[in-house]
Amino acid sequence: MDKYKWCGCLACALLCASVLLCVCVATLLTAPCSGGFRHAAVAADSLLCSRVGKDVLQQGGSAVDGAIAALLCTAVVYPQSMGLGGGSVVTVRNKTGKVTVYNFRETVPRKFKSNLLDDCSESFKHTPGSQWIGVPGELRGYEELHKRYGKLSWSKLFEEPIKLAREGIAVPPHLGKILGMPAVKSRVERSSLCDIFCNNNKSVLRTGDILKFPQLAESLQMIAKKGADAFYTGEIAWDLIHDVKKAGGTLEMEDLRSYRVRAVDAWTVLLGDTLMHIPPPPAGGALLAFILKIMQGFSLTPHSLKGEGKIQFYHHYIEAVKFANGQRRSIRDPLFNSETGAEHLMDPTFIGHIRTMISSNGTHPPSYYSNVKPPPDHTGTSQVSVLDEDGLAVSATSTINHLFGGGIYSPRTGIILNNELADFCGRADTLKTGEQPPSSMTPAILESKSGGLLVIGGAGGSMITGAVALSVINHLWLGMSLKAAIEAPIVYVDSKNNVNFPPGFDQVVIDGLRALGHQVGQMQYFFNIVNAVEKEEGCIVAESDMRKKGMADGY
Repeated sequence: MDKYKWCGCLACALLCASVLLCVCVATLLTAPCSGGFRHAAVAADSLLCSRVGKDVLQQGGSAVDGAIAALLCTAVVYPQSMGLGGGSVVTVRNKTGKVTVYNFRETVPRKFKSNLLDDCSESFKHTPGSQWIGVPGELRGYEELHKRYGKLSWSKLFEEPIKLAREGIAVPPHLGKILGMPAVKSRVERSSLCDIFCNNNKSVLRTGDILKFPQLAESLQMIAKKGADAFYTGEIAWDLIHDVKKAGGTLEMEDLRSYRVRAVDAWTVLLGDTLMHIPPPPAGGALLAFILKIMQGFSLTPHSLKGEGKIQFYHHYIEAVKFANGQRRSIRDPLFNSETGAEHLMDPTFIGHIRTMISSNGTHPPSYYSNVKPPPDHTGTSQVSVLDEDGLAVSATSTINHLFGGGIYSPRTGIILNNELADFCGRADTLKTGEQPPSSMTPAILESKSGGLLVIGGAGGSMITGAVALSVINHLWLGMSLKAAIEAPIVYVDSKNNVNFPPGFDQVVIDGLRALGHQVGQMQYFFNIVNAVEKEEGCIVAESDMRKKGMADGY
């Protein structure tokens, strides 16, 4: 073969190799991950709202755009949990790796009942009434996030939620189940909420019935056109104040006008090779970190769930949560409580000391864990986790506090009001105008040494901390997939340190924990959910908690 033919063959071989390489690269880039997504994902409380968020991302929106659209959708699909009458804590990691927490929780209004905390309930139940309404921060928070990170127009984010509110949705199974609970059913049928959630016979709607929010749709339309000012200084504000006052509440126009969003650096804690970014007080991130750092010292592995080790694992976890319950009064608004703080909850010396107080052969009376009265238990909230193509990560937890807030509905605006001031019960002796209540909300973002990201958070009031903690433990240290980690049954330690188990929990473990002295509670309903998005080696996995019939979506 002469040299020209040889060169020609070589060139042909190189060309074929290049084409083959391009095909392989293209295939890798376009092939679906096993059970995951290549570009972006949204994990909301429902598949409908995950899809609303995903559609916004596919139209060129950012993770913040997707999160706002998904939250507005959730206000229609699961109005018992969150909405325009509430507030949120949102943790955002930008493309450079900086993590910022945007806190737009409700605040104490200028006027409030002087002895309000005397009305606190000591039991696990709903706290109704207009006296508990805090100043809503939800829309001011969306506005601030959109200004900083939004890519699509503000009005675009409202399009699908407005359509859902106006045309109606079939009552989803989870909401139908809640409306069917005897206590909830009675409360709704005897309150202004019946305007929305009852049929013509004044009986609550059932799963599959059509649920519409015509007045909320009008409010959303106006906010989409005129911005958040329509809610805080415009016509909606006047209508909202009118309805709140008619219900006996104390909100004033000046409360709405003066509301401000707080933006602070996230707190960061090291968990082995993983950095966890959490919201500082008055959010509950420090309690999550406290539990995880205690548990990290027990050198957990997948073998920790084998045989007798499984009983010891849950025993150690329950003890850690009991100590966390005793520290809840450390979670206060730092702008109004300089004498209190939660920094010690991440201090290695303090954590080490607490770990030495946990014995393997038994538990202790409540006084052992704290000499302060624990706060009552609460339910509620929604979680949205989003990761976009550019690497922007958003973990958002939103709430109106208890189921349907305080049961106060504004007919002029279509908005359900929060009962957020009830979060001061058991955690504070006083409250001040402008103060944010303490919270269990803990939207978190974790970064692995290998470059992976986990965007995670939970809903369920007091159950949030434990649900997120167990999900992280299951995934990071016990070797479970993200799906299995979230779906695994939780153990809930209530405010009286009773240990509550969901139906079907391992009876051998329950018996073993009884033998160690743990008191078993009788909780019937578990409202905890965790939603998360994880990116590892270019593949995105997204999981929404099936306890709320949720499902994630992405592309």
